[in-house]
Amino acid sequence: MPPRSRRDQGEPLVVRAARDRERHISQVTSYGFLARRGPRRSVTIVPPPLRYWQYNPASPLVVGLTLLAVAAWLGFLGWRDGSAAATAEVPLAIALAALVLLGSTGRFTASDHGVSTDIAGLRQTSSFGVVPRVLVTDVVRGTAPAGWPRPKRRGGWWPGRTRVTVRHLGSDALTEQAFTVWVRDPAAFAEALNSPLS
Repeated sequence: MPPRSRRDQGEPLVVRAARDRERHISQVTSYGFLARRGPRRSVTIVPPPLRYWQYNPASPLVVGLTLLAVAAWLGFLGWRDGSAAATAEVPLAIALAALVLLGSTGRFTASDHGVSTDIAGLRQTSSFGVVPRVLVTDVVRGTAPAGWPRPKRRGGWWPGRTRVTVRHLGSDALTEQAFTVWVRDPAAFAEALNSPLS
């Protein structure tokens, strides 16, 4: 008789979620930020392919603060050294602003075990805001229906994308939470989470 799995023995959902969180991080970090290039060369065991991924541009807040910083810097130089100095500084200011915006680009990724967001400029050994797949309860197209918790935003609107809202349990496996994200393909995203799209 084959041994029974831990799931069959009534393993607590919190334990399954913690294990799946670590598996998700391991699978996601086996790929570089440019996921289309495949797994990193340094990976010794080839990971399964990512189930869904897309890039999210920098948030409007980051874009606004970056433009404000560039304008303030050029304005200060113009006031202190004259318009010629400010004009000479424009290419450097634009290059630095572009670097900040590229570094603020996020990758929204669904693996075999969860979903998370990675930020290009803040790559660490862990992903941000991991939601294990076992904690996902519903995926709906559009905004959160009445009675759902207020969703957190993950990335902003982008042309050609559709808003999807995901309801899930928190890390305690009791508290209901939700997040909303704009995705390229809502059906593929819902399938990646093993949850039918409502």
